[in-house]
Amino acid sequence: MTNSFSMVRKARGTLAEQKKESKKPKPYKVVVVSETGKGPYAPKNHKYFRTARRVLEECEKQKIECYIVSIDGAYFKSIENVHRVYNKDDPKGFVVDTNTIVIVRGPAMMKLSWLALISQLERTGATMVNSRDTIAVCSDKYRAAIRLERDGLTQPKTALIPNQESVKQAVENLDVDFPLVLKTLEGSKGVGVVFIESERSLDAVVQLLFKQDPDADLLLQQYIKTNFDVRVIVLNDTVIAAMSREVLEGDFRSNFSQGAKVKEYKLTALEIEQSLLAAKAVSGVWTAVDFIPSQKPEKEPPYILEVNHSPGTEGIETATGRNIIKELLDYFQNPKNRHPVALEVGRFERLEILGVGQIVANFDTGNSARAIMHCDEWEVKGKTVIWKNNGKTFKHDLVEMRKYEQGKWSWSSKTPIERPSIHLDIDFNGRVYKDVQFIVDDRGHKTTKCLMNQRFMRRANVMVNPAKTFVVSTKHGVEPDGTFKKGAFDLF
Repeated sequence: MTNSFSMVRKARGTLAEQKKESKKPKPYKVVVVSETGKGPYAPKNHKYFRTARRVLEECEKQKIECYIVSIDGAYFKSIENVHRVYNKDDPKGFVVDTNTIVIVRGPAMMKLSWLALISQLERTGATMVNSRDTIAVCSDKYRAAIRLERDGLTQPKTALIPNQESVKQAVENLDVDFPLVLKTLEGSKGVGVVFIESERSLDAVVQLLFKQDPDADLLLQQYIKTNFDVRVIVLNDTVIAAMSREVLEGDFRSNFSQGAKVKEYKLTALEIEQSLLAAKAVSGVWTAVDFIPSQKPEKEPPYILEVNHSPGTEGIETATGRNIIKELLDYFQNPKNRHPVALEVGRFERLEILGVGQIVANFDTGNSARAIMHCDEWEVKGKTVIWKNNGKTFKHDLVEMRKYEQGKWSWSSKTPIERPSIHLDIDFNGRVYKDVQFIVDDRGHKTTKCLMNQRFMRRANVMVNPAKTFVVSTKHGVEPDGTFKKGAFDLF
């Protein structure tokens, strides 16, 4: 069998050259994970918390399917790759798929079993607002502080108090004068935050807290005097609103839920930049960044206090007069703004080509062209590509012939090079991807016989860690020292 270009041009009019019908984006659905009923965190005056209620109202106006999940008692099932989430009193449930936006509210982080439901929802390919990782980071104030510090953001000085004997060391580590602020690692709406005026009061409060809960986690933080702080609502790469919150009279907190007065706040360019960086530090999709402005807000960065993974909307809508929930829903009307939680993979992973066999593939983030499959030889007969690998012969429909000029793909030929492309079905990490377009070519001079491209990586929603290999697949064909055995990249 020899490579042949005969009848190639007669094979034009393939799938790649056929006219494609324009398709409107599929309407998306919304799931709100909150709490209802009579649970310990349930709303007192209504079936739903305010933000969940507002999302439902706006979805009804826009005719968007919306399902409120009462996290206490909810469960999840997958049957034949159809995923459903159920309220405990609803045997029908609600289908969750890649066209679903899952808005996770604060109560979800209260129990590990509730967080487990969030993990299950992530695996459906839905867009999570926010992911379990973001929820975990924001809910742990010290872990969040480490993330913010890692990204060079300015914060009040912070020290951890893991036990009662560590109080003195924490004060020394801060190296600032009293008053200080004591916080529980988990808490929201200003609950779990105490103003500490002296070392004596610190000892007394810490002693009381550890007596009530010996496993308590406490955080000691520098107190920065201010008349107000600022809350910024960030949606992915955009600041959509900001408000100032006056410190309560006789208090040091400024939460709207505690009665603080709010008004719209005009951010400086530096404050916008710092707010976006803070949201990115926790990988947030929709977050609230709280900060205290610096003395020179145009030139000096603000003090980032925290990033909230489940911002309420009553205060910001009151301050700005805007319909923030509508803006959130409008944003996700664009499919380009919907992103499932990415799966980390290594540079090399094993996958199966259905009807062909298993192979080690290189997830090449620099490959913006087609994926490539090795073949020992190939020819085109009519609209069929016949190709060989490891003594086996395969036949697939021709998708198109790809022409590459001199210098492209590091080929030295002075004449244009043509290679056929075909569709192959890929089974990767338990999911089948239909009609992945590959170019077949002799890659005998290369170690890797299969090269995946950026398009497939976007489709599979993977994030490649170049320092790792075989993160989600086996290491079959690898020596103990990490080198590949002879034939490890061949088809099996």
